[in-house]
Amino acid sequence: MAGLEVRGLSKSFGDTRILEEISFDVAEGEFCVLLGPSGCGKTTLLRLVAGLEAPSTGTISIGDKRIDPLPPRERDIAFVFQSYALYPHMNVFDNLAFSLRLRGFSKQEIQSKVTEAARLLELEAHLERKPQELSGGQRQRVAVGRAIVRRPKIFLFDEPLSNLDAALRAGMRIELAQLHRKLQATILYVTHDQAEAMTLGEKIMVLDKGKLQQMGNPSAIYHKPANTFVARFVGSPQMNLIEGKLDDKGIVFRAGESRIDLSGALSGHGADYAAKDLTVGIRPEDFHPTAPDGAWIRGEVEIVEDLGSDKFVHIRSGHAKLVARIAPDVGLNRGEILGLAAAPNRLHLFSNGKRINK
Repeated sequence: MAGLEVRGLSKSFGDTRILEEISFDVAEGEFCVLLGPSGCGKTTLLRLVAGLEAPSTGTISIGDKRIDPLPPRERDIAFVFQSYALYPHMNVFDNLAFSLRLRGFSKQEIQSKVTEAARLLELEAHLERKPQELSGGQRQRVAVGRAIVRRPKIFLFDEPLSNLDAALRAGMRIELAQLHRKLQATILYVTHDQAEAMTLGEKIMVLDKGKLQQMGNPSAIYHKPANTFVARFVGSPQMNLIEGKLDDKGIVFRAGESRIDLSGALSGHGADYAAKDLTVGIRPEDFHPTAPDGAWIRGEVEIVEDLGSDKFVHIRSGHAKLVARIAPDVGLNRGEILGLAAAPNRLHLFSNGKRINK
């Protein structure tokens, strides 16, 4: 195994720019997740690393060796695709052994490597079965096993769980995390599912419109989003973003009838943004209900979602629609007026879309 280094990677198809100056490192043994919406360039980036597409600019290295000039088979990379890509006429053993036979391994080596992969993935009882005789989760394990038997330097995963139902996805997330701990493999994993990213990733890179928006550990991505795109994209329900303006003294944020004291959140830098347009972000779980009179935000309850362990209330405050998580035992009805507030250190402040508070 080895680490992955990408520098200044760009890709265009004709006049369309798909990726713009992407640079990042994946340390040896690290599980790195590339997170973003459909069409943002995630799969293209994987294909560039794998050698299935040629970059327009930039370099790709594994360890201290540049691999971007090399053909795919010489890069020592395994790619697990969104589709299982299993041979339907072969049983599980032969699917796992296929790449090893192409590379000229002996029967004894193939038997040993396939047996070890089957043991890790709990497929020992299914080696004689054909793919159509397996469940979706088992087929996904076989697809992962085809990569494992080679023991490549880098594993690439392209939305491998997207074809599974919710229950299977949750189970496979745990299995992949456990597998990574056992193998200590270097993994670059693509997904649009933030639950997968937060569960699996030691490092998360958020991509949008071909540009890297933020890179960091899951806590930093969630608690310190670098811009309003990351703030909206990571979190479910998504962060509430309220557009407004700071007063002339740089203290009170005004948005319609809402008044929020930002003196604590701006830590003495309010004067830098006095009389300027700002966006205040508040996660649903950081709101707490309060009496409407004197509340930061007051609005009319439109919908109450009772999920058992959680309750989410949707309110309209002026032109803004907001979501707050409240205690399950709090009773609210449609049409009630609700006041909301939050601790100053739980606020996220953005100017021109970029984060301004620490």
